[in-house]
Amino acid sequence: MVVGNALIAAFLDITYILLDLFKWALIVSAIVSWLVAFGIINSYSRFVRTVGDTLARITEPALQPIRRVIPAINGIDLSPLVLFFIIIFLQRIVIHLEIYLGL
Repeated sequence: MVVGNALIAAFLDITYILLDLFKWALIVSAIVSWLVAFGIINSYSRFVRTVGDTLARITEPALQPIRRVIPAINGIDLSPLVLFFIIIFLQRIVIHLEIYLGL
């Protein structure tokens, strides 16, 4: 049973880390989009375009369903904030599962 517990603990740890990485990708994506929108960084730069496209490919599949439910309010897209709170909620579930299972 020790091996089973170790596998479950590893799975929960990896899940937590992946959620954390996704949370950071969401934060960086929002910051890059703001910097482009305010003209602070050049959106025609190859590096900026590559970073923005990569982050969009990572985050957009999770943001689109939220945008269908919660439209932009006065031009402000709240879907990243909602997704951020969902990720925090899922991370709390992972932590409580580890505590509950005694891992």
